[in-house]
Amino acid sequence: MKKPFAVALMTLAALPALAGSPARDTILAGLATEAKKADPSFAGFSADRGASFFGATQKGGKPDTPSCTSCHGTTPEATGTTRAGKPVEPLAVSKVPTRYTDPEKVAKWFQRNCTSVLGRECTALEKGDFITFMATR
Repeated sequence: MKKPFAVALMTLAALPALAGSPARDTILAGLATEAKKADPSFAGFSADRGASFFGATQKGGKPDTPSCTSCHGTTPEATGTTRAGKPVEPLAVSKVPTRYTDPEKVAKWFQRNCTSVLGRECTALEKGDFITFMATR
């Protein structure tokens, strides 16, 4: 069995009731493969780390968006507001079950929002932890 495939299987096995979506599982499996490449000791995504990441004030990004909560609010189940005043659907999978199921949208929004908040792209670990956290909400 090839190593990336084994890592993906281990990650999926560690996500029993979190995902609930084959498309989301596939995205998480791809992120797990990337995370394992970056750090061979990677042992799976963490909703706790995702929650900390979501609420943390970051440095390096735009001054008006120092945190995910700048636009999305402190409660993932609530509607957020962009800096331009546009509403943002809740991030919580319980409120928007299709969240994190379209690979193109996931890539687009992580690219845009990570650059805005962190001043760089998010790592595979950060993305996987974030999605894992939102899947519990």
